[in-house]
Amino acid sequence: MKIRLLTVGKPKERDVAALHDRYAKRIERLGIKYEAAAVAELKTGGRYSNRHVLERESGLLTEYLTGKEGSRIIALDRHGELFSSVELARRLEDWATPHATFVIGGPLGLHDDFLAGADCRWSLSPLTFPHELTRLLLAEQIYRAASILRGLPYHK
Repeated sequence: MKIRLLTVGKPKERDVAALHDRYAKRIERLGIKYEAAAVAELKTGGRYSNRHVLERESGLLTEYLTGKEGSRIIALDRHGELFSSVELARRLEDWATPHATFVIGGPLGLHDDFLAGADCRWSLSPLTFPHELTRLLLAEQIYRAASILRGLPYHK
């Protein structure tokens, strides 16, 4: 299994980034290749409309993914499907064999065209989270799902 996390914008909060990295190491100890990457976050407001920012960020994400065909794209979107931990574990095994890319948008989310092209739209919650916190929550949920698949007691 291989998992890539692709975000719009790099983490700014060191403490939150450190927690993410701790879960990334736990995921790798379970035998899953895990990597995190980011594309540039564009400033909202100012001379560019929100739509223009979303289109440009979508272009950067698509450009990054070019040449990485065969990876399932799971877009995090608060309007996406909700899964229990056990359901996520089943889906993770399917998505990440051979590899999956989880995509987190910037403050404006992800462009509708990008969402339409994703293999799945997954919601951690109907609430809106800062994308740095979403990055941490995603890593923890992947670790939890992988623990379920390995029969480990973490998820209980």
